[in-house]
Amino acid sequence: MKTSDFYYELPPELIAQTPLERRDASRLLVLGRKSGTIRHSTFDHITDFLRPGDCLVMNDSRVLPARLLGTRETGGAVEVLLLRDLGGGEWECLTRPGKKTRPGTHLSFGGGELTADVLSVADGGNRIIKFNYDGIFLEVLERLGKMPLPPYIKEELQDSERYQTVYSRELGSAAAPTAGLHFTKELLAKIAAMGVRECFVTLHVGLGTFRPVKEDEIENHDMHSEFCIVPEETARIINETKAAGGRVVCVGTTSCRTVESFAKPDGTMEPTSGWTNIFIYPGYQFKCMDALITNFHLPESTLVMLVSAFSTRENILNAYAEAVREKYRFFSFGDAMFIA
Repeated sequence: MKTSDFYYELPPELIAQTPLERRDASRLLVLGRKSGTIRHSTFDHITDFLRPGDCLVMNDSRVLPARLLGTRETGGAVEVLLLRDLGGGEWECLTRPGKKTRPGTHLSFGGGELTADVLSVADGGNRIIKFNYDGIFLEVLERLGKMPLPPYIKEELQDSERYQTVYSRELGSAAAPTAGLHFTKELLAKIAAMGVRECFVTLHVGLGTFRPVKEDEIENHDMHSEFCIVPEETARIINETKAAGGRVVCVGTTSCRTVESFAKPDGTMEPTSGWTNIFIYPGYQFKCMDALITNFHLPESTLVMLVSAFSTRENILNAYAEAVREKYRFFSFGDAMFIA
């Protein structure tokens, strides 16, 4: 299939720049997975579309305040974005300006509270940087780091917690699992009270999630890898849900990619952890997921391809066209879809 098969027109003014005042006030487009039927609702009515006996699978990864603004030893400004923890204080990072952060460059942040040295250049031009600090690195990062918002968001985020889900707990993502941003603790309690179970996976979202597909043929795209965990309790709840005839409802494409990476052919799970570079596009046969809560994704992105695989390309593009006509809000801080 062609990458261009997944293009759609999106007026720039529909790209949400800020979160709504209330998380669950976002709109909800409900799409019949096979039929292509469309209904319009709001996220606080997601309970109308869930059933007792279902289970929600949510990604509990928490976004690192991974954007550091500092200076080089020459006094020039530098921006460093933490991508991957290599251990021993070393991180793979994206730096700006790249040409001014050659190996041997010394960096300083927070008036010297955190310093760093550029060790080498990794594949793709990223830098391997060694950080020097007193105390616990994540605590230093909480003080000095900023939230790394997606490139299409130009507004400054006033409250960094609005780019975290209310159930986030495992630090490690470079971007939020945004489908979960619509949930409040009160809504989750209401969902639990109706007999829907909840369980968690952890997938630390990398910046590769924003990387465009540059190949004309989607099969030639090299998918990025991300680390994920399926705990024992999650595997048990999924298996019990399947055995009882309930639906496994994934909250977001990251939860979907996690369960589909490790599910057995019959859809059951075992506790596990590891790296996944699963690329889901039309023709993929889903093993575990029965329904999906998701946001509206970028044109020609791997995530549009994933939701097209779960429904059909025609149904998804028709639903997106309807969302544009109805002036839904798109992308990370935008509105939601429920596909079942």
